[in-house]
Amino acid sequence: MKNILVPTDFSPEAHYAYKVALQLARHTGGSVMLLHMLEELGDTAGGFSTVGGPVGGAGLDQIFPIKLIEATKRRLQTLQDEAALRAPGVSVRHTVRTGAVGEGILRVIQKYGIDLVVMGAREHSGIQHFFVSSTTERIIRLAPCPVLTVKHEHEQLEVRNIVFPFDFSGNPEGALEGLRQVQAVFPNAKLHLLQVMVGHHTEPSQQQEQIQEFARKHQLTNWQPAVVEADRTSTGIEQYAQSVHSDWVVMPTHGRSGLSTWLRPSVAEAVATHAFPPVLTYHFQ
Repeated sequence: MKNILVPTDFSPEAHYAYKVALQLARHTGGSVMLLHMLEELGDTAGGFSTVGGPVGGAGLDQIFPIKLIEATKRRLQTLQDEAALRAPGVSVRHTVRTGAVGEGILRVIQKYGIDLVVMGAREHSGIQHFFVSSTTERIIRLAPCPVLTVKHEHEQLEVRNIVFPFDFSGNPEGALEGLRQVQAVFPNAKLHLLQVMVGHHTEPSQQQEQIQEFARKHQLTNWQPAVVEADRTSTGIEQYAQSVHSDWVVMPTHGRSGLSTWLRPSVAEAVATHAFPPVLTYHFQ
């Protein structure tokens, strides 16, 4: 969680994500890269240098793109300057790219070896921003690194309660790798091992025992089991997270349809774009 990317469209949600990223980078000794995608210019990266100047001279038709890039870089510089006040010592850099937002974010992740994407999210509305839910869901589904989705203001990085929703009947070792990384960063946080029962007729006590066996087997620490009933898995996760004032929800996902519904990207996407606390999603093999 040290090389952190924050895509921004300068919306409030993107700023919330930026502030969380700064706090996290300060906590881990990491750095932050700000990214803005100029989708309205199309894929014109080949016609402009990285500092916004044209390649091969400027014609009248290039004046608007140049001015837009320059104005965007000034806005990014303002955000970069803000870091000196919010998180002294954290290295922040910024970049502007042209083209489709989702593809641009994925390219930057690959190019710079990003460890974590922290991005704002908002639900669909009449005003188009980068972070309508469809864009966020796309990055969650395709990013090769973990994605932390932020929807609200979080002035302080206080992670005392982590909700880990899971199907504890399985044994996918890889799903715990991301959780252990989070626990290494926040070793004092209480871990809520959550099972949501949707249309199950199993006794809650049996589910509790299953969770306890899972925790003992994998030598988890500072945890407590939780079993709730809900109409949908995502709804149960959201409601439980709110009831325990969860600071983060940590959700592993797996693309293989043969595994539990819990591990499908669609469930993680729904929680990430609707639950109140920040939601960390990651893929495992």
